[in-house]
Parts: sequence; C-alpha cells; structure tokens
Amino acid sequence: MTCIGFIGVGNMGSAIIRGLAPRGDVTLMGYDLNSASLAALAPVGLRAAASPRELAEGCDIVLLAVKPHQVKAVLEEIGPALNPGRTVLSIAAGVTMKKLVKWADPAPVVRVMPNTPAMVGAGVFALCLEDDRLGQERKDFLVALFQGLGQVHVLPEKLFDAFTAVAGSGPAYVFYFMEAVIEAGVTLGLTRQQATEMVQGLFTGSAKLAAESGQHVSVLREMVCSPAGTTIAALNAFDKKAVRAAIVKGVLKSAKRSQELGD
Repeated sequence: MTCIGFIGVGNMGSAIIRGLAPRGDVTLMGYDLNSASLAALAPVGLRAAASPRELAEGCDIVLLAVKPHQVKAVLEEIGPALNPGRTVLSIAAGVTMKKLVKWADPAPVVRVMPNTPAMVGAGVFALCLEDDRLGQERKDFLVALFQGLGQVHVLPEKLFDAFTAVAGSGPAYVFYFMEAVIEAGVTLGLTRQQATEMVQGLFTGSAKLAAESGQHVSVLREMVCSPAGTTIAALNAFDKKAVRAAIVKGVLKSAKRSQELGD
C-alpha cells in the first residue's frame, strides 16, 4: 500500500485527493494550516498530519500543493525526513526541476502541471520524469496514478511552458469564450439561464464530438459552415477582427510569462 501525502489541500490538492480516494492501493494523508479544509476531506479517507515533517515521515510520496514561493521553505522543513525511497512531487508553477532537485535532495523529484478540470475528474496533466533516480517502476506507477484523474502527458521540462500556456491556462480561454457567447445570447433575447445552459451543452457536446469523431477539428468546423449560411457569416466576422491571431498571440504571451516565472 502506497501512502501519498499532500502538503496543501486547497482547490487543486483537494481535487487530486478526491480523485485518488476510490483507489484501493493508496492511503492518503494531508497537512494544511486550514483545519476546516482537512476536516472536509476526512469523509473520503484523508488522515490529517500534525506537521509537514510528520507527513513526510509517514508517506512514500509527498505532493507539494503550495504556492511557488513556499516550496523552498517547505522542503527545508521536511528535509530531514527525505530519502531516496521517497518521491517528491510539485505542482507549483514556475518552480524548476533544477531547484526541486537541489532543495529535495536526496529524494527524487517529479514536476507536475495540472489544470482545473481535474476538480471534476477531467484534468490534463503534464509530468516531468527527468530525474534519473526515479527508476522505471516508479515512473510507471506515477503515470498510472494520474491517468486515473484525466489525460496524462509525459513531457521534457523544456515543453512545460508550452503545456502551461495551452492546457494549464487553457480553461480560462474556454470560459472567456463561453462568457462572450452567453452575453451574445442574452443580447439576442435569451434569459441568462437559458443562454448559460445552451452554451454549457454546446461546449460539452463539441468537445465530445472532437474527441470521438476521429475527424480533425478543421473538418468539423467546415461541416457547420454551409455556403452563404449563418455560421460562415459569424466566422468571417471573427476573421475580420483577427480573433484567431489574437488567440495565438495570447497563448504565446502565456508561455513567455511561464518562462519568466521559471527564471
């Protein structure tokens, strides 16, 4: 039985905990300054630790779900409990493998980048498994662990900024577009509830079609664009405002900012 400890049980930490709770091959332990957050997770089987050090001493895997500026201090606190048999995972944006290896030594480290749909079991995760001390068995276990929570991509760290820009920040782009379409619906006379429900169904259905149809998204888009029809009129208006170019530029800006945080 593998014990996984979480230092920090906020939104993302708790999402991962709830996703792992049904597994029969792990036990879960958590530490957080907010005792109410820990108590809320007790029903799913999370045991509370009295301190980060106690948690690290009792767990095989320690997952850091704290703010990036807190990572070094936390690793210094639990340092005496770390050894080559324990694994440290970090979901802190911008904290590089180089820093993690230095601060967590002698324990091997894994950098993980999740996104917020993990909160409903539909996350997209990037895992950096470049620490040679991990060994293949441990790597395979971690990949399988996160596959139970959503989609997993094993990436070299040099692609983490790209992943952050596309999938890490990506939910905000989707919600931004959803908001705009909802506002258009309200402007056209739909109630806000009607517009919201329609747009939620629109995005859920479209994503399902993209995932299951086997067709490229460009082909799926063309299927909706009848000659001289309503859809092509809308897309032409988007192109006139360079919406596609603005989206690409925004994603590239996100990647640049991710790189700056890492530096």
